[in-house]
Amino acid sequence: MNFEQKSSMLFSDLNIPEVFVTEHLCAANGDYVKVYLYCLFLCKYNGQISPLDLSKKLSLPLATIEQAFKYWEKNNVIRKKQNAYVLVDLKQQEVDKIYKPRVTTSVEDAMQANSKNIIRTQVVNAINGMFFQGVMSPSWYTDIDMIYAKYNFDDDVVIALFQYCFDRQALHRNYMFAVAEGWSKSGIKTMQELDNYYEKFENLAKTKKTIAKKLGITRKLSQYEEAYIDKWTIDFNYPLDIIEIALKKTTSKTNPNFDYIDKIISDWHERKLGTSEEINNFLKEQKQKQKDLKVQTNKVTSIQKFTDEGSNQFNDLSKFYMN
Repeated sequence: MNFEQKSSMLFSDLNIPEVFVTEHLCAANGDYVKVYLYCLFLCKYNGQISPLDLSKKLSLPLATIEQAFKYWEKNNVIRKKQNAYVLVDLKQQEVDKIYKPRVTTSVEDAMQANSKNIIRTQVVNAINGMFFQGVMSPSWYTDIDMIYAKYNFDDDVVIALFQYCFDRQALHRNYMFAVAEGWSKSGIKTMQELDNYYEKFENLAKTKKTIAKKLGITRKLSQYEEAYIDKWTIDFNYPLDIIEIALKKTTSKTNPNFDYIDKIISDWHERKLGTSEEINNFLKEQKQKQKDLKVQTNKVTSIQKFTDEGSNQFNDLSKFYMN
C-alpha cells in the first residue's frame, strides 16, 4: 500500500538551512548561490539534470556551472559521488563539529571545568552580541574553543581578537587565525602583553614615518625598506636617535639608499656600539684616523693621482667616516 502526497508545487516551500546563510551565503559568488539553490530544489523532487541543461536553465555559461560545483565541493557543501552530486546535510555537519563525547572526570576537575565554562559562556555571549547581532553561526563556537586551546589567550584577548578583525571588515576564519598566530608568535597571552605589542607597533610606525620624512621620501615605503627599519629597531634594538646619526651623515652622498644606510648601522652593531655617545665617539676616532692616514699617504704619494676608482684605497665606509 503506497501513500502519496497530493499537493501543488505552488504551495510548497524550499527549506534552506540557516547555517548555509551564516556560513556560506555572504562569501559565495552570486551565480554559485544560484546553482546551489536550484540543486537544492532538484533534490527535493529527486530531479535529474546535466551540467549543460543546468547552464541553459539558469542562463549561465557552462564554465560557471563547473566552477560553482568545484567551489561547493571545496567548501564541503556538495560532494561528488561517481556520476552524481550529493548535497551535504549542513545541519548534521555542524552538529558533528560541535559534539564532544563525555568522559569521566574527578569532582575537582569537574568543578574547575564548570567555573571555566561559566566564564567562557559569558565571553561567547559577548562576542555573539557585539559582532554577530545575536545570530552567531554554530561553527564559530568551535573556532572559539580552538583559539582558547591552541593559543591559551586570556578572555579579554579573545574578545580583542574579534574586535581587531571586525574593525578591519575581515571577520572570517582564515584571517582571524592568521592574526591569532601572529599574536601568539609575538608572545601575547594577556591583555597587558597585547597593549605592549600595540604600543611597540605604533612606535615602530612613527619611526618609519620619521625616517621617510628625513630622507625626503613622500611615497609609501616598500616592503624591503620597512624590513631594514625593522632590522635596526627590533633586531638591533636601536632607538631613533642612533638611526638619525646615520641619516645625517648620508647628506654628503648623492641619493643615499637603504642598503647604504644599513651598511653603516650594521657596522655599528657588529662593533657592539649601543648608545649615541659611543657612536659619536667612534665616529670622531675614525675621522681622525682617516685624516692621519691621508696625511701619511700624501707624503708618500704626493704626485700620484688616482684616476681609477677601483684603485682608490678609501672604500664607501671609509669615506663615510671622514665626513
